[in-house]
Amino acid sequence: MEPTELSARIFQNAVGTLELYTIYLGERLGYYRTLASDGPLTSAELAARTETAERYAREWLDHQAAVGLVEVVAPGRYLLPAGHVPVLADPSSLLFGTTMSIQLVRAARALSDVADAFRTGSAPAPMPWEPEGRQPSNRAAFLGLLGQEWLPSIPSVHKRLSAGARVADVACGLGWSSIGMALAYPEITVHGLDLDPEAISAATANAAESGVDDRVRYSAADAATGLDGPYDVVTIIEALHDMSHPVAVLSAARQSLADNGFVLVLDARTDPSPTTPASPREQYLYGWSVISCLPYAMGSPDSAATGTVMRPATLHRYARQAGFGTVETLPLESDKWQFYLLSN
Repeated sequence: MEPTELSARIFQNAVGTLELYTIYLGERLGYYRTLASDGPLTSAELAARTETAERYAREWLDHQAAVGLVEVVAPGRYLLPAGHVPVLADPSSLLFGTTMSIQLVRAARALSDVADAFRTGSAPAPMPWEPEGRQPSNRAAFLGLLGQEWLPSIPSVHKRLSAGARVADVACGLGWSSIGMALAYPEITVHGLDLDPEAISAATANAAESGVDDRVRYSAADAATGLDGPYDVVTIIEALHDMSHPVAVLSAARQSLADNGFVLVLDARTDPSPTTPASPREQYLYGWSVISCLPYAMGSPDSAATGTVMRPATLHRYARQAGFGTVETLPLESDKWQFYLLSN
């Protein structure tokens, strides 16, 4: 790449970064939701409805118009186009994307600590969730695709769940994966586990709000020691690559299985082997690995230090080390997820 090309690339990346920061503001301040429900609006009307300062609202709107995220439908009057609502203002949409901006802002807050961790080989201090709070970035997928498309596409698991099963949901976060399974399969019970007590508290409230708290329970516990099976199905969704000791967790999951039970792992889809330059998807995963996933898994001196880019061969190796007799990479179609089925 020529120096001028690289310089232009860095500039364009800066443009995109600044756009994501303004998307963060639009999400945090309720600008997108207000424009979607009440628009078109003037800056004064948007400021009044969101209890913010008009001059700031005006500058934000002008920027959003400049980058094509809102439309100017009359002098000083702005509209969020209908096609942009699912991405910017509808958390129930599978296309909803503003949580990405929030995750990036959170990660940026800790970059100086991450730089120090690079120097020492240790892990940065745990990142506080406030002021942004826990973001349910995969809520729509877990409430829709998980129970409606993905699990029914795995015959052995679908049959087990349909008959009524005891399920453990490891690293359940805010609990939406547990809730999605419970809504899709009315006969199952689910035990969600996560190391974060605040996440467990939120998950418990989410289960009650969703009407499944009679069949879904949560524990703030380490899955390596907290699984109290037997379970018919154990799920580990978007979490194994973050674990300092993935083999220990997989081993505990295997030992907790009932006869003929399954462990289902969903993790980031990666290429079978590295390529340079990598695909945009893999570039994205490596970026997160550098600034977040790898550093926060380095707290233990014997950490597996997997990183976000966990290739299928790595997962298969971990599963074999944990004692599983059968490890399948499932052929489900997804540009984001890879599915693995493990059994004794």
